[in-house]
Amino acid sequence: MSVAGGGADLVVVNGRVLTMDDDNPAAEAVAVKDGVIIAIGDRASIEDLKGPATKVVDAQGGSVLPGFIEAHMHLFGGAAELDNLHLAGVHGFDALRDAIQDFAAKRPDARLLIGAGVDYAILPEPVTRHDLDRIISDRPFAMSASDHHTMWANTKALEEAGLLHGRQVGQGNEIVMGADGLAAGELREGEAFGPVLDHYGANRTRLGLEGAEPDPYPSAKELAADRDLMHRGLQWCAKHGITSIQNMDGNLYQLELLAGLEKEGRLICRTKIPFHFKNFMKLDMLEKASRMAATYKSEWLSSGMVKVFYDGVLDSWTAVMVDDYADRPGWRGEPLFSPAHFAEVAVEADRRGLQIAVHSIGDGAVRAVLDGYQAAQKKNGRRDSRHRVEHIEVTTASDVPRFAELGVLASMQPAHPPGALNFPMEPTISRIGRDKWPLSYAWRTLKNAGARVVFASDWPVSPVDPILSIQAAVMRKPWADGLPDQSFSLREAIAGYTVEGAYAEFMEDRKGRLKAGYLADIVVLSADIEAATPEALHTVRPLTTICGGKITYQA
Repeated sequence: MSVAGGGADLVVVNGRVLTMDDDNPAAEAVAVKDGVIIAIGDRASIEDLKGPATKVVDAQGGSVLPGFIEAHMHLFGGAAELDNLHLAGVHGFDALRDAIQDFAAKRPDARLLIGAGVDYAILPEPVTRHDLDRIISDRPFAMSASDHHTMWANTKALEEAGLLHGRQVGQGNEIVMGADGLAAGELREGEAFGPVLDHYGANRTRLGLEGAEPDPYPSAKELAADRDLMHRGLQWCAKHGITSIQNMDGNLYQLELLAGLEKEGRLICRTKIPFHFKNFMKLDMLEKASRMAATYKSEWLSSGMVKVFYDGVLDSWTAVMVDDYADRPGWRGEPLFSPAHFAEVAVEADRRGLQIAVHSIGDGAVRAVLDGYQAAQKKNGRRDSRHRVEHIEVTTASDVPRFAELGVLASMQPAHPPGALNFPMEPTISRIGRDKWPLSYAWRTLKNAGARVVFASDWPVSPVDPILSIQAAVMRKPWADGLPDQSFSLREAIAGYTVEGAYAEFMEDRKGRLKAGYLADIVVLSADIEAATPEALHTVRPLTTICGGKITYQA
């Protein structure tokens, strides 16, 4: 076989190629030209396709996989957090004090000091502004929980942001008040803590979670800084073998930033950005989602998705449950939409041909969202919509089969179950209650029932590293004897980051597998991932990431 025009642009040789293509599951080498895979086979046949200018990547016996598809993340906010104080794993007042004071000393000019990755049980008792004031009182400080649904702020930050005396917030949000009639320091959900970030000019990266655009529009200097920040996030993804991103917050501004990077030759991951629909919006706001979908529809930059939050999270009792919380009788969480309101949104978005993805953590939220998708199907007729439910941390036996029946995707995060990777067991498992443990984070149960299960990290909630998530999926252990095993095999977990990710964005005929005619999105690993023990999977690292036939990361 010969290749016109001077041979292949790039070949990967001497690898253990795991194609994820059932018709041709394994090979030694891959050839690429014009951004597309042109051949897969043994080393000799692929080397025959080399020309004088062909770039050769020697895999040195390591695995060669389809580029990882990160199906649920927050690119702009994640990039911003790379510079924050990272508090994951920090416990106890002394450790928290030392971390904050050291961070503050190195950033004397920061308007707002921000910490991230906080465990809800970082202190023996719930964190208050007084705890933070004992650490730092003369400069505004705020820190967010690892799930990004709660922040804690010191008195100076609360006072300067106008929250010390409380403020009216929408349903599902709360500024926790103290016995003294002043804000206690805990701010639950975005409407409660958004004003802190707004006040200090730290909220532009969060606007995609609010369905908002920057106002006033950023200056040329701010635009350039935001493009650089986005690029830094893309570089972080490429370093971890990611070639495609399905972002889960979005606005027109993020699309414009990424389009600017594309013009500059710096869009190094294929990126999908949704329109974020909030509960206060009128249905005609979905026209903006349709415009975004019509304007951005290339293989590098696309829209066409509507993202919605139906509930919050378990640890702050803001996830919506079918039954009372096990540790809070009489409380089931407060939904951000009524079931009827969400159904109206689902029907209209579906009518427009848009894909819908809904944050649904509690089993009550999961049920309401499935009901909404069913209403859309009944009203508009069945189509290949691939609507998604995001997270599904708790579900019910009666709702499990509905995913396959409705053709709804289960978008889940292997790093999220307590004890799996970076989240502690408590307080989450006590919030859920033992009766609901069998159907908590139930990937295997859903898959066995015929659901398409796609994996992701939810970065920056969890580390972006797909291999860590794959390891978490393989090593998943039940919390108690007698619970079902929800773990995945290695191949199934890799499929969750490749084949299923491609299917989730209607691109299964172009990516997610290594196959002639598919996009040349490839990751070369440092070792044979199939030979590694489950305990050692995290030591297998991306050495080379290739997106569209171009090397986007080299170790």
